[in-house]
Amino acid sequence: MLGFRIMVGVVNLNLDRYRITDEDRLLTPALAVYPEFVDANIAATLKLMHGDANRWRPHIKTAKMPWVIRRLIERGVRQFKCATTLELRVACECGASDVLLAYAVVGSSARRVIEIAREYSGTRVSVLIENPAQFEMWRGHGVGIFVDVNPGMDRTGMDQSHVTEIGTLARMAGAQFRGLHYYDGHHTEPEMRDREKQAHLGYARLMEIVGALGVPVGEVITSGTPAFACAMTFAGFDQGGFIHRASPGTVIFNDMSSLAQMPEEFGYQAAAVVIATVVSHPLERRITCNAGHKAVSADAGVPTCAVIGWPGLNPLKPSEEHLPIDVAEGDAPAIGDLLYLLPRHICPSVNLFDEALMVRDGGVVGVEAIAARGHERALAGVGID
Repeated sequence: MLGFRIMVGVVNLNLDRYRITDEDRLLTPALAVYPEFVDANIAATLKLMHGDANRWRPHIKTAKMPWVIRRLIERGVRQFKCATTLELRVACECGASDVLLAYAVVGSSARRVIEIAREYSGTRVSVLIENPAQFEMWRGHGVGIFVDVNPGMDRTGMDQSHVTEIGTLARMAGAQFRGLHYYDGHHTEPEMRDREKQAHLGYARLMEIVGALGVPVGEVITSGTPAFACAMTFAGFDQGGFIHRASPGTVIFNDMSSLAQMPEEFGYQAAAVVIATVVSHPLERRITCNAGHKAVSADAGVPTCAVIGWPGLNPLKPSEEHLPIDVAEGDAPAIGDLLYLLPRHICPSVNLFDEALMVRDGGVVGVEAIAARGHERALAGVGID
């Protein structure tokens, strides 16, 4: 068991570690990424994976940055997950050797995947299926096939009780079949020991499925950020005769949610923040900054972020460009002051920016593109027969 206590509540971080010395030059809202902290998070993840970079198939939906993908490749990570054709193309351009599009694409989007796979023949491209009709889109096109198994999250995939049907799909895929995809993102129990117990019950069921398929399974993919440490303690994955890989992506940057879910002992750090400016003081105990939901995602609820170094500030419900903040205790920042915000959900927050400021030792040392943000153009040319 993992006997760790989960951090709860607002994350208290040292503002001095994030503050940029030349603040007068900043146009806000801005996304700032801290390479030193990114490297520390990569190292922490690899440590939990027993130092084996081959066990990690990070999802690039969080960072969406070629800089990050190349950083991972430099540290031995060669295989990735993604959710869009744009993310797929960017990963291929960066030299990834193996990319799974872990999203059930159909129609013209599927044809676009085939086009990308042909263009980047040095990258092994794979996709998910959950029924026979989906496989027909991919038959003979050279892409790998993972059968998507629903572990109880009920978002996508074939129900895990349908073992016969899962086996039928695997045999239908033939030489294209690569393995099983089992994303157990619903395991977010506050106590890690409880999370591990529930996750291991699912993994035991997954091993039963693998044993009943009747065909070789090359790879089993599980676990995003909340559960991947639990997967690393499941002995069955080391004895299954296949490659097991976990796919956390948020851990590269981290956010309020991930830092609250992961034990402090893991050593994760916030590696990306949104910098905003106080623009108004509408009430005696309220300020407003320019970090509405077009700068910090509101999908995870309110508060959308924490204000680093200001524990007495409570962010309220944002509008498009405005984030009102109540001053619960202490002095209020002045109009024109900069605030360093840790998003509650970093992945869609990164997606709101075209570029990130790279910050080291308090100075901006470069600017990197968020090249995989958004989607490819809606009328991308496809010419697949």
